[in-house]
Amino acid sequence: MSGKTRLRVGILFGGRSGEHEVSLASAASVIRALDPEKYEAVPIGITKEGRWLVGAGAQKLLPEVLKSGERVVLPADPSAASLVPVAPADSSSSARPGIHVDVMFPVLHGTFGEDGTVQGLLELAGLPYVGAGVLASSVGMDKDVQKRLFAQAGLPIVPFVAVTRHDWEREPKKTIAKIHKALNYPLFVKPATLGSSVGMTRVATRKELPDAL
Repeated sequence: MSGKTRLRVGILFGGRSGEHEVSLASAASVIRALDPEKYEAVPIGITKEGRWLVGAGAQKLLPEVLKSGERVVLPADPSAASLVPVAPADSSSSARPGIHVDVMFPVLHGTFGEDGTVQGLLELAGLPYVGAGVLASSVGMDKDVQKRLFAQAGLPIVPFVAVTRHDWEREPKKTIAKIHKALNYPLFVKPATLGSSVGMTRVATRKELPDAL
């Protein structure tokens, strides 16, 4: 390199959602696509339990980050712009220097990744990030709210019925009647706040509807 400083990009992947494995594949693709002359990838894995780990910046080591990476947390001081290493419980060492990143690239899928939660966390930590902000991420993840906003703005949308878990469990017959009043078969049942078509079911007959819900 001709003395130029590469931009350190924190690739945030994994997460607590049911789309954990999809995120791993996406992160590998992002790291592979980054120009190593311009960017230094810093893989940051989030386990299914929610622990943040930092490991080697090589695509081939990506799956290992969640097994053997160094634990880190976000800084309490938003001016730090770095990740704070977590000292082991049996360590008597003082605070270690933070792991600096110039920008975070969330490659998380589904809940706790695309719904505005991690975006808000990064904003509180003072870390710039790639992608939509808190509100856009939240609305984009919630199909019910999104469709209502589209309708209010006069955009064309297909007919839909929002069903809450509470209503379905307490009044299933009333809920099905509400759906039948608004929609015809075939129809699709989709969780309001999941991505990647997780849980989506094509329903051809009335008999199939309860199982889909």
